[in-house]
Amino acid sequence: MNQILFDHEEMTRTRHVGFIAGDTRFDYMLTYSQHFFGKTVVTCLQSKKSAILGSEDLEMLEEFADQFGLALEDAEHLARFLEGPLSDQLLRTKY
Repeated sequence: MNQILFDHEEMTRTRHVGFIAGDTRFDYMLTYSQHFFGKTVVTCLQSKKSAILGSEDLEMLEEFADQFGLALEDAEHLARFLEGPLSDQLLRTKY
């Protein structure tokens, strides 16, 4: 027997970004949601790996690199880019 733990709908804001840093191409989707305590669902469109992140999560670089299967140098580029979008309150509240 299945038990539904939650079933919640909400309007979200999604941002698609692609950039090149060093020799690596990054294609990501950022979905802003209140469901995860205001954190952002970050999805790599190439590997299909996702993580629920806030700006404070970028400080743990090795764990961040592991979540997306990135080399440390590539994780640094991505973390540097995500600092702005993950801390942008306007994007999170502008549903």
